[in-house]
Amino acid sequence: MRGRTGRVRRTAMLAALMLAGVLLSGCQGKRMTRYQATLLDLFDTVTSITGYAESEERFRETVGRIEAEMTAYDHLYDIYREYPDLVNLCTVNRRPGETLEVDRRIVELLVFAREIDEKSGHRTDAMLGSVLRLWHDAREAGNADPEHAAVPGEEALRDAAEHAGFRYLELDEEKGTVRLTDEGARLDVGALAKGFAVARIAEGLPEGFLLSVGGNVAATGAKPDGAAWIIGVQDPDGGEGYLHRLSLQKGAVVTSGDYQRFYVAEGKTWHHIIDPETLMPGTRWRGVTVVCQDSGVGDALSTSLFLMTKEEGEKLLAEYGAEAMWIAPDGTEYFSGGFQALMMD
Repeated sequence: MRGRTGRVRRTAMLAALMLAGVLLSGCQGKRMTRYQATLLDLFDTVTSITGYAESEERFRETVGRIEAEMTAYDHLYDIYREYPDLVNLCTVNRRPGETLEVDRRIVELLVFAREIDEKSGHRTDAMLGSVLRLWHDAREAGNADPEHAAVPGEEALRDAAEHAGFRYLELDEEKGTVRLTDEGARLDVGALAKGFAVARIAEGLPEGFLLSVGGNVAATGAKPDGAAWIIGVQDPDGGEGYLHRLSLQKGAVVTSGDYQRFYVAEGKTWHHIIDPETLMPGTRWRGVTVVCQDSGVGDALSTSLFLMTKEEGEKLLAEYGAEAMWIAPDGTEYFSGGFQALMMD
């Protein structure tokens, strides 16, 4: 999911709150003001919250609720650290063979993870943690000491893959229990957790809010004047500005790319999106951007499509009513049928 090595705990999560222009809500006749807040260190990224409220106090109340819910999800889905009086995914990983009663939000995530694993042909496998941990540790070590950066050995990866797959997870939805049935099996929900948490939180927010959590963007509805939100698609090469601007009133935009988390070893760049078939970073695409109604689905689809052919990806998109844009290694852009209708350029 994410590394905790050398992590500095936040001292003030609510880092910024700034006032913007005033708008008049046509539907309620109330003066609605735009505000923005930034939360730090949740899911190891920056969370930006933009929304409209009748007062700064009301907006602060909503931000406080978002902060509390995001913190709860962050702790529950953490696979690297345990917390007092909490059974989280790290606990599950550290206690294979034990049947553990977990929070309902963990059950819901794992049910979804199992579904997308099946539908994606196991491209997005939350039970690939034994393999992903090798890559995570290599990346952490490589970034800390570039001169000695190394790639996990093929034999070690193959051995770890023997402990991967949902066949090693017992999940009782009714009782709310989880058990890893193999000593070497490990969960890793990094391709799912952030988006899933954002989607659940967005469901309880008023219309006219935009959450951006490390590039996972969710809009709860149009602005008070009926205008859509404008969301940029990042350039994988880090150029100024955006490749495209998308118009969205309600839904999510999620991107997976080879430029987000990586390290250099043996003269090559190795990113974090690992193909369960090859056990190596995927090479088919530079980036995939998905637009859909649920950011949890978007998170899972963007990872799955990154490891699929365009034709395979389009079939999976159709099952969820989603749209996508692919960027090939040579920079060529490809689009699903309805994606370009969302573009403003």
